[in-house]
Amino acid sequence: MTTWMTLITPILVILSITCVILQRQHLLMALLALEAMILALIIMMIVILSTSWSMFIIVMLTFGACEASLGLACMTAMSRSYGNDRLNSLSSNKC
Repeated sequence: MTTWMTLITPILVILSITCVILQRQHLLMALLALEAMILALIIMMIVILSTSWSMFIIVMLTFGACEASLGLACMTAMSRSYGNDRLNSLSSNKC
């Protein structure tokens, strides 16, 4: 079981990085891709590392949850201010 998971998880990380690169205009899609990358890295750590690293894995999950909540808070503030979640609307000057 662990052999195919050690092959799949780096592919998941690479796919999530390419999704961030391709969907860089919308903040929600970038946040979802970053969350997928964090989860793939955690799965890879669970498969590769021993059980003595379980506290480090819990800390990584906590940081992933904090990253998701901060990203959603920024997206909510941006959608209330600008009316959308497109990142190119941040650089426009509205005088």
